[in-house]
Amino acid sequence: MTVTDPRPLTGEPVSLDLLNTRWMADGVRQDLLADTGGLAVWLAANRLDGRFGADAATLRHTLAARDALASLVDRPGDPAATAEVDAVLGHGRIRATLTPEGPGEEAEFGDPAWGPGWTAARDYLELLRTHPERIRKCAHDACILHFFDTSRNGTRRWCSMAACGNRAKASRHYARTKDH
Repeated sequence: MTVTDPRPLTGEPVSLDLLNTRWMADGVRQDLLADTGGLAVWLAANRLDGRFGADAATLRHTLAARDALASLVDRPGDPAATAEVDAVLGHGRIRATLTPEGPGEEAEFGDPAWGPGWTAARDYLELLRTHPERIRKCAHDACILHFFDTSRNGTRRWCSMAACGNRAKASRHYARTKDH
């Protein structure tokens, strides 16, 4: 049985997608990673389900990685937040490989349960290395989602124009018209 991903924003880079396992719905905070079933949905959404299991240890370590990433996104450059992400990264490494197809890289883990969280933390490093200014939190006050701005001019403000963007426009319109 395939479970539908209930989150309002999917398809972001894996690090931001991990942060987006928490979202607001009708003023109530939701959490996809409340159990191993939600972890299975997230792993499948990020094509990690073939490599990692949705068990209690993987959930625990993935939640630790999410908390570390959330701390760093909320407090960029903070030494404690940086140390938290670095601790997650300490659970894996990249090994250079050479196969008949050519050179490559392979992630290795002392404990495979750290694999998904480590993969998300490693992805965040890549976003920081390439375009840190495009890592964004949705501009809507009630939204807690994050996205990687892929717009041409780098000015995207909303996780979704259809949801948060329209709510903001409607609020501005209401504020303008209520005084008339």
